[in-house]
Amino acid sequence: MPNPVPVYSRFVNVGGIRTHYLDAGDGPPIVLLHSGEFGGCAEICWEHNTAALATKHRVIAPDWLGFGQTDKLRDFVSGSDRMVRHMAAFLDTIAIDEADFVGVSMGATTLLREAASGRCRFPVRRMAIASGGGFVPDNEERRKGLTYDGTPNAMREILEANFSDARWYDDEDYIARRVAASNAPGAWEAVAAARFKSPVLPPREQFGQPDTIAYEKIPYPTLAMAGSEDKLREPGYHEVLNRIPTSEVVVLQGAGHLLNIERASEFNSLVLDFLR
Repeated sequence: MPNPVPVYSRFVNVGGIRTHYLDAGDGPPIVLLHSGEFGGCAEICWEHNTAALATKHRVIAPDWLGFGQTDKLRDFVSGSDRMVRHMAAFLDTIAIDEADFVGVSMGATTLLREAASGRCRFPVRRMAIASGGGFVPDNEERRKGLTYDGTPNAMREILEANFSDARWYDDEDYIARRVAASNAPGAWEAVAAARFKSPVLPPREQFGQPDTIAYEKIPYPTLAMAGSEDKLREPGYHEVLNRIPTSEVVVLQGAGHLLNIERASEFNSLVLDFLR
């Protein structure tokens, strides 16, 4: 069945960086911030959400710096802050001065951290986040995403860590699409570069670090969604999100980490109800 709302693939120059985004619908804008696993991009992350959300809104789903079809760059000094600055510049370039934001996984945690900073560089009105925030353990499932070698078997392990329902990591065609995205020119290198560390610096794991987000300082109405079977988190991790002054926390029973894909219909309904 064709999408009820057409989704357009567009490019814009943001300070010399060729930046890709999906654009659909008309109305109050929603900005979708995708996850950060190998092969992560707007097209794959939001393919079950964009058209549904665009029935009531203009939906803008950009590829983060270094991901998807956006230029493959990594700032080894400021790291993820460069991604935030690029995203803010992108939104300014396409003249988005206020929007509702929806983020999942990396996109959600980045959005929460920025919202709590007291100097949010995104023009947030309200926000809905999925599988973001809270303590990020250094567990076996998380490490599957650190040793990816570009093969279908390794991608299957990443998908097994991200989904509860086996149909997503048993589907050979879906695995092949994910592998193709992860092996596009520069894609593996850009994601892997975030793990690089100078040999003269003291060792420090990327995960298993204390959660330092000041949730009490987030001034925006927030819908937080979590999966009860999220293998990349610990049970109850989402409880900290209740510290956001104006928040609603919803747990989807039986859902894994990428619940916007695995439970797309419920996710779409929750977001649209929240933004209504």
